Amino acid sequence: MTLNGWIQIALFSAVVLALVKPLGWYMTRVFTGERTFLSPVLGPVERGLYRAAGIDARHEQTWRGYGLALLLFHLLGFVLLYAVLRLQAALPLNPAGMAAVAPDLAFNTAASFVTNTNWQNYGGESTLSYLSQMLGLTPQNFLSAATGIALAVALIRGLSRASARTVGSFYVDLTRCTLYVLLPLCVVYTLFLVSQGVPQTLSPSLEATTLEGARQTIAVGPVASQVAIKMLGTNGGGFFNANAAHPFENPTALSNLVQMVSIFALGAALTNVFGRMVGDERQGWAILGAMAVMFVAGVAVTYASEASGSSVLNGLGLTGGNMEGKEVRFGIVASALFAVVTTAASCGAVNAMHDSFTALGGLIPLVNMQLGEIIVGGVGAGLYGMLVFVIVAIFVAGLMVGRTPEYLGKKIEAREVKMAMLAILCLPLMMLGLTALATVLPAGLAGPANAGPHGFSEILYAFTSAAANNGSAFAGLTGNTLFYNTILALGMLVGRFFVILPALAIAGSLAAKKTVPASAGTFPTHGGLFVGLLVGVILIVGGLTFFPSLALGPVVEHLAGAAGQTFAAGG
Repeated sequence: MTLNGWIQIALFSAVVLALVKPLGWYMTRVFTGERTFLSPVLGPVERGLYRAAGIDARHEQTWRGYGLALLLFHLLGFVLLYAVLRLQAALPLNPAGMAAVAPDLAFNTAASFVTNTNWQNYGGESTLSYLSQMLGLTPQNFLSAATGIALAVALIRGLSRASARTVGSFYVDLTRCTLYVLLPLCVVYTLFLVSQGVPQTLSPSLEATTLEGARQTIAVGPVASQVAIKMLGTNGGGFFNANAAHPFENPTALSNLVQMVSIFALGAALTNVFGRMVGDERQGWAILGAMAVMFVAGVAVTYASEASGSSVLNGLGLTGGNMEGKEVRFGIVASALFAVVTTAASCGAVNAMHDSFTALGGLIPLVNMQLGEIIVGGVGAGLYGMLVFVIVAIFVAGLMVGRTPEYLGKKIEAREVKMAMLAILCLPLMMLGLTALATVLPAGLAGPANAGPHGFSEILYAFTSAAANNGSAFAGLTGNTLFYNTILALGMLVGRFFVILPALAIAGSLAAKKTVPASAGTFPTHGGLFVGLLVGVILIVGGLTFFPSLALGPVVEHLAGAAGQTFAAGG
């Protein structure tokens, strides 16, 4: 580790922190229906969309109506995306003549992008046409991201309202988020990426002659527009197979910094939206503080592990850290930081190959996802996931002092705790249950490229990434098979919607409750004590549900590496 490396980490953190209040102020005005500087331009467009869709913007929904609208909307999106992929060969804007996507791969991809996972069992430049990228994937990048933010806002309304039956309108929240937040930011972001050298064209692939005289095909396309929303919306799906390690997706050190910042920007700012909408900004800062504690710890472990390398590499004379699978233009610190950022959020974009990280370096991204990606998390998803843990933490605090737990004036009772635990426990059920299934079935065991503990880690990482809606991978796993395409899609769908629905139920339950005035016995939830309790509850719940399984893979690899040993095939 070097001073320069820590300065890069501090610079990234400072930029994200500086964006929290201005973005939080703006998004609060958007979701409370107040006028913004874009209202004169976008207001008529918004009202026109409501008229065209037959939506009354003044009509709000109960949590059940909100959830039903969300499910039907995404079911339709799934069907449309599947149709585009299957009909790709007959559709226009296909200069490379890409064939139709196979049924199981199309099913996996549709589930992946509808759930904001963006897991990719294909190489984008060798599988999808320009139309599939633009009409199929990019709209889902916007809509799945907007859905996460809408759900977070609905839960905030549940905490901020009293004796209310409704939590907002899904269609209005989705429209406002897309129109006022995601689209304007992505237009500016796309222009920035083009200035850095990211292609944005409908021209066919280029042909070049190498120095050796060979012919090389260089894939291009409408890349910048997809990269902008993949980062800002924490989607993560790359236009190219190498994702953000590809020089056409992430060409410079500046583009790398901006991409990392954009992954965290909206998720971090939503904590400020939360504080503003509940009438106490300190509440938002406390939640962001808990996120920051776990983020810094993860970065420190990953950076230290990658900078130290391993005894095997050092024994071969390859000192100076682990550079396997990393781009030399980014180096160890930017690669380690990117890996922690993309898995602390539910982004999944990568600028280095996580499968080539050291054992402990690869462990932290795995832990980030298995904790539910609540360290900033996906846009919206991170905040409502963290608030689910807040419910549990407040319940624990109430048990310790022997009084009914309260949060922001709302009594936390059995219904809220049950819904919170349902949301939390569905993730280990998918991650560990599907991993167990894959490790005993021949079709599952055929996937890993490595035997022994690292092969297990490849399988565990895949199902963790799918259920956490992340999308990054230990790429040694061969995932484009009927078995993995189908079962990974199942993990994505359950990991998304079986968390969303309990969170909505909590929102509806809290909105209907009266506000209880704070008393001398009320546990303060805006200070360091609460931050410590929240972090402790998250780690304890994570330890009880996941850490025994983690020891079977990365930790065993680390112990063997420390002893200077390697795993033989079948070991």
